[in-house]
Amino acid sequence: MSDIIREHARLIILRSLYDETNYSSNDSALRDQLEMYGINKSRDWVKNELAYLEEMGALRRDIQGTAVIVHMRPAGIEHVERRLVLQGVKRMSPPER
Repeated sequence: MSDIIREHARLIILRSLYDETNYSSNDSALRDQLEMYGINKSRDWVKNELAYLEEMGALRRDIQGTAVIVHMRPAGIEHVERRLVLQGVKRMSPPER
């Protein structure tokens, strides 16, 4: 179950970044987004997921004191747009027809 929650959380993070005008956000705001989807985890847990997504090439992290600012990279955009599948990230549902 833990892996399923992580995969869902990673997709929610990418979708949240994709919806931002500049494809950027921070760990605190993304934690709030996860809570809206019923994933209530610590800030450290969210930071670990952001590190994983950076390793996969989906985003870039900038650490500013205790805050982590994240910027979506092309691989993250392509995953959300269903052109690429990132290991460990839930796949997007097919578009409704």
